[in-house]
Amino acid sequence: MSEESRSLQPVEQKIVEFYGDELVAVRANDNHIYVSLRHLCQALGIDVQAQTRRCRRHTILDKGLHQVPIMTPNRGEQQAYMLRVDLVPLFLSGISAKAVNPDVRPKLLHFQEEAAKVLWEAFQEGRLTGSMNIDELLATDSPAAQAYRMAAAIMKMAHQQMLLEAQLETHTAQLVDHEKRLEQIEEQLGDPGRHITPSQAMQISQAVKAIAMEMSKRSGRNEYGGVYGELYRKFEITSYKLLPASKFEEAMAFLNEWYQSLSGKTLF
Repeated sequence: MSEESRSLQPVEQKIVEFYGDELVAVRANDNHIYVSLRHLCQALGIDVQAQTRRCRRHTILDKGLHQVPIMTPNRGEQQAYMLRVDLVPLFLSGISAKAVNPDVRPKLLHFQEEAAKVLWEAFQEGRLTGSMNIDELLATDSPAAQAYRMAAAIMKMAHQQMLLEAQLETHTAQLVDHEKRLEQIEEQLGDPGRHITPSQAMQISQAVKAIAMEMSKRSGRNEYGGVYGELYRKFEITSYKLLPASKFEEAMAFLNEWYQSLSGKTLF
């Protein structure tokens, strides 16, 4: 027996019911979950000693096979060969359906597909049976199933909202960067005396942002460009900062009416 096996001790032991069979599983002091190889073999009707020798010959399986003391109903503490649960699929994949009795073959398929997951969940979530999966439980009309479905729907909506907000934040940052570059150009080419003031420009920008946010909530797309484009076409400008000062009140009225039609509220 290796030093690693001698030092491996159970921290928690559970009996896990899996399609009518009881499997002994433990969480060891290395924080891994292990299942009794004897119980696995007995459930499938295959020879325990032969499978133990097979595991010992297999480089990977041998690393996850240890003798661990477990509690038994009649004999108290007994040393048992325990296989780490993440290696259970590899162990089962080496068992041919032809090697087991015909009436056991459906069970072998269940073990190959679900055993490792159920054994792990027994220690993570307190699930002690593999007779029903989560889909079957959710198909019922119990209060718990209804609450679970509602919570799942809320989580999905929240996830979609977070993605939308993240996209809007990215688009906003890109827009701010674009506006800064425009400011540099306008400082060189523009005539501040003919155009709206920086304070008025900020009001225009905030109004456009509010409208774009309302539209984005409905479409899920970045609507900033569309709102600015409509403003530019209406007032025949290429930048909102080039809006003539004499047109400021008209532009704000136009944006306010647009926002009100979307939200039922006014900008100011």
